[in-house]
Amino acid sequence: MSAPENLPGIDNGLLRFLTCGSVDDGKSTLIGRLLFDTKTILADTLSAIERSSQRRGLTAVDLSLLTDGLQAEREQGITIDVAYRYFSTGTRKYIIADAPGHEQYTRNMVTAASTANLAIILVDARKGVQTQTRRHSYLAHLVGIPHLVVAVNKMDLVDYDQASFERIRADYLAFAAQLGIPDVRFIPMSALNGDMVVERGARLAWYTGPTLLEILESAPAAHTERPENFRFPVQYVCRPQESANPALHDFRGFMGRVESGEIAVGDAVTVLPSGRTSTVREIRVGDASLPCAIHEQSVTLLLTDEIDVSRGDMIVKTSEQPQATKQVEATLCWLSETPLSTARTYLLRHTTREVKAKVAAIEYRLDVNTLAHGPAAALEMNDIARVALKLAQPVFADRYAENRATGAFILIDESTNNTVGAGMIR
Repeated sequence: MSAPENLPGIDNGLLRFLTCGSVDDGKSTLIGRLLFDTKTILADTLSAIERSSQRRGLTAVDLSLLTDGLQAEREQGITIDVAYRYFSTGTRKYIIADAPGHEQYTRNMVTAASTANLAIILVDARKGVQTQTRRHSYLAHLVGIPHLVVAVNKMDLVDYDQASFERIRADYLAFAAQLGIPDVRFIPMSALNGDMVVERGARLAWYTGPTLLEILESAPAAHTERPENFRFPVQYVCRPQESANPALHDFRGFMGRVESGEIAVGDAVTVLPSGRTSTVREIRVGDASLPCAIHEQSVTLLLTDEIDVSRGDMIVKTSEQPQATKQVEATLCWLSETPLSTARTYLLRHTTREVKAKVAAIEYRLDVNTLAHGPAAALEMNDIARVALKLAQPVFADRYAENRATGAFILIDESTNNTVGAGMIR
């Protein structure tokens, strides 16, 4: 997990990361500790959780209350919904997702993991690697999170014993090797007391590696680790109909977000599905013109040729075209309480494009606890399966392992407009 050395005043980019693991491993407390020790908690927020802690009869501030925001979560002492928190340091900005540990909330965990670039897998130092540890590690690997950090928490409850940490490290590495997880780092900590979270503390002198925050500060940001193909799904075609400026009468701009790669004025592009080619004449953000645009930038592209382009089309570099396909093999997580039916037609949304789709076959259902494959005639909520889909019109897809933006899709129930499934193209 190498990255350039952090320097004062240097922005290392946004990092989205996920905390997950078994129930009561201390995920919410860890996030609270990060926010508290980096001094990113507002005074009124801190006062509110101090009062809540006192009402619960606690002598110390319960930092988990910073993320367990639902009343049901506070009553049960568990995380149910995905809680997002934001903070920044001198070198980068962060978005944290606190995922539920219960198996019944698998869909919430998959949702939280879909945009993360790093996952912190918490392990209770007393209990070691558990079934839910393996399950969440597999799900993090499944949705393409490239970097995993195994945080062996509650070291204070085992007297900061190095042998306990090394035993858990060996057990997890054996499991990771079976899945082919390439990048795992390990850190002992006490989220309750703050050891090795932001400050090193004085009770883990035998550990000479970085603190958790140091790992986060140096982790690569999304889109920075390998070259990516340019993908620009068109969200809106801008044609000012009424303007006092005569220069805008023939204006035709294609608005959207650069999902991956980069584009520059003069680059040759192809518009899909028509296959028409042109070159980029101008790149605009508001009233300003840019020489180029990069990933996650929302821009307006102007082309040199008059081409019929609509929402749902995709602009790509002519030399980097994706596959257009009406048949998709995918890993699907079912999100709905209504079971999946192979007899029904769903709406598949891929980037800004929507097409009708049917599940042609459920090849197997995955047992996320044992990783075994089994047959299935339908999928229930939280099920994960490998499926084959047939589409009414083509989509322009990349493999999810190569591009998480254009390799992902959701399924929508047309009768209710509810999102019922989330898929990753294989």
